[in-house]
Amino acid sequence: MNWANRITLSRLLLTVLFVVALNCSWQYARTAALVIFLVAGLTDFIDGEIARRYGVITNFGKLMDPLVDKIMMAAAFISLVPLKAVPAWAATTVVARDFLVTGLRMMASAKGRILPAERLGKQKTSWQIITIIFFLALLSMVELRYANETSTWWLRAWREAGPVLVWITVALTIYSAVGFTWRNRELIAPDQ
Repeated sequence: MNWANRITLSRLLLTVLFVVALNCSWQYARTAALVIFLVAGLTDFIDGEIARRYGVITNFGKLMDPLVDKIMMAAAFISLVPLKAVPAWAATTVVARDFLVTGLRMMASAKGRILPAERLGKQKTSWQIITIIFFLALLSMVELRYANETSTWWLRAWREAGPVLVWITVALTIYSAVGFTWRNRELIAPDQ
């Protein structure tokens, strides 16, 4: 197993640690979750860079890298639901879109085709990451006492900017799912 693939698998371990930290009650758990999420995101960049630069792109990496990314994003959105950051319907939409796209990719693979990531899908992922980091950063600031009960800026940001980010993310998630499905509709058409 090459280093790019090892780094990809480390992101899976970091995702587990992220979920544990975000759901712990120890003093700096939310800040630790933010740091872990940022490190996991960095590993996503590093493993791809190593694979391309050294020509060690493997079938394992092609399968596992996007799968681990989807697991990480789903884990983050699901973990933010009990904290009242993300509504359950929004997290469900994000996870359902990833299942749909993964299913279409599996169907394409069975027919000998590869469906690459699209630009809109990458934009959707960027907004998902921005949304997650926004809520994690606010949780961390409260925990580190950069925001307290007497200051309301963080609460206003949570209540006003948070829902806007969630709506942008959900809109792009749905739009990218519909577009991806439409462009690959022949995969789900009945065989003649």
